[in-house]
Amino acid sequence: MSTDVDAGRRRFLTASVAVVGGVAAVGTAVPFVAAWQPSERARAIGAPIEVDISKIEPGQMVTYKWRGQPVWVVSRTPEILDSLPGLDERLRDPGSTQDQQPAYARNDFRSIKPELLVLIGICTHLGCSPSYIKQDQAPLGAGWPGGFFCPCHGSMFDYAGRVYAGVPAPTNLVVPPHKYLSDTRILVGVDEGST
Repeated sequence: MSTDVDAGRRRFLTASVAVVGGVAAVGTAVPFVAAWQPSERARAIGAPIEVDISKIEPGQMVTYKWRGQPVWVVSRTPEILDSLPGLDERLRDPGSTQDQQPAYARNDFRSIKPELLVLIGICTHLGCSPSYIKQDQAPLGAGWPGGFFCPCHGSMFDYAGRVYAGVPAPTNLVVPPHKYLSDTRILVGVDEGST
């Protein structure tokens, strides 16, 4: 038996075993770490969702899904914001005194930032999903200041999700808990100020 040691071959084999072991460790760690992320089922049950608002145009509404419910994010124009105070006499709860929003959204705009509204898109009457209808558009025509209309039973809401008086819906649309992560990202399902 020869006692000569091929040092080059030994280094090559040692390096090869180290690389294969490293690949195996990463291959084992990836599914393990991925298992810590909430599943689609957990997200549907109530895990917070992160929403990208960077591409929402002024006057546009985008729908996301959280807890199996539609969540609307509406980018309101300065004209929309200016129209809100003039509707108070036509609304059932203009001051949002009923508990349909977190405390930080109990203001004239029912939002953290006036230009962005976050709502649960479910009518508070029987759970239908209202339509987003801009000012003077059909089916409500001339004189409609814009907002949300529930075609099931005729409930109407303004651009802040406040319910009009004399319609079947008893309360304003719900503002879900949410907070801004940045100027372009919102986390829905977690209250403003929480970590």
